[in-house]
Amino acid sequence: MKLLTIIGARPQFIKAAVLSWYIRNNPSCGISETLIHTGQHYDQNMSEVFFEEMEIHQPDINLHIGSGNHGKMTGLMLGRIEEEIIEQKPDAILVYGDTNSTIAGALAASKLNVPVAHVEAGLRSFMMAMPEEQNRRLTDHLSTWLFCPTRTAVDNLQREGITDNAYTIKPNADKKRVIITGDIMYEASLYYREKSGNHIIERDFILMTLHRAENTDDPARLECIVKAVNNLADYRFIFPIHSRTRKLLEQQKLQFVSHVKMVELVGYFEMLSYESACSAVLTDSGGVQKEAFFFRKPCITMRDSTEWVELVNSGWNVLTGADTDKIITAIKNRNIPETYPSLYGDGRCAEKIVFSLN
Repeated sequence: MKLLTIIGARPQFIKAAVLSWYIRNNPSCGISETLIHTGQHYDQNMSEVFFEEMEIHQPDINLHIGSGNHGKMTGLMLGRIEEEIIEQKPDAILVYGDTNSTIAGALAASKLNVPVAHVEAGLRSFMMAMPEEQNRRLTDHLSTWLFCPTRTAVDNLQREGITDNAYTIKPNADKKRVIITGDIMYEASLYYREKSGNHIIERDFILMTLHRAENTDDPARLECIVKAVNNLADYRFIFPIHSRTRKLLEQQKLQFVSHVKMVELVGYFEMLSYESACSAVLTDSGGVQKEAFFFRKPCITMRDSTEWVELVNSGWNVLTGADTDKIITAIKNRNIPETYPSLYGDGRCAEKIVFSLN
């Protein structure tokens, strides 16, 4: 099988590192992979450093699209990916997650009748106002192989009429394969946490991330979040900050006070070290919610809903939205649940994906 993999955003680099490594180190699996980087995340910390420290081979093709408005960015990617599909003639396209790179790859492939494999299929926040929710739903309905991290994801697909055709000799977009593989980020954390070491000398701090448009682009929500954190002066926060988030804070004349230490955005290894060393996590990220759980750290999520509902149901994650009082209460009352359920598989996600594609 000739596989064309589309990546473009920081979380996808991590996921691709696991699967690409498996493919390249198991030549008998019968898959050759070409890696296309759309350029959606293109600066050093958001892109190049990931390939270097995670020992991912550099992308075979870089489209250098860059950032922009959703429609323009997706349209540019769609056209360029279509050109590469026509030239490369792959047997299948593989996409990860829910970014604009994901939906552009799936759309380009489906228009050319090339099968799509979607890793992290079936996730739902049930908030269609979120671009990520639009991307993941559309991608699932265009895909032939849907690789689900959890049983919840499979159930979500079934409610939308997407079921597994296990006995189909040759699956397609109408007769799909729906397969539980476990979570590829879990596999990445198992492999890379040992390589990353722990270089963080700070202790007794809360790790904070804040980047989602639903929070940063809404002045009222952003102000409520800043107010909540500033009113938690008894706690220390470390905040690796996106340049875009920093710019929006400055535009709205919002400032965190001295107990919040803002640092430049970090690479994956350093992020793992922060997650290992912290006492809790405050975030609006999908991936960081899971990584907090992998490191057995309580997580407070500044979103109104999450696609990782099993974390909330098990008590490891608390949803607060951007409500000032709820954030303060959740931080003060955080605790480590007594049970640590096995939610995300056995760490053999890449192997299961490759087996299913053959």
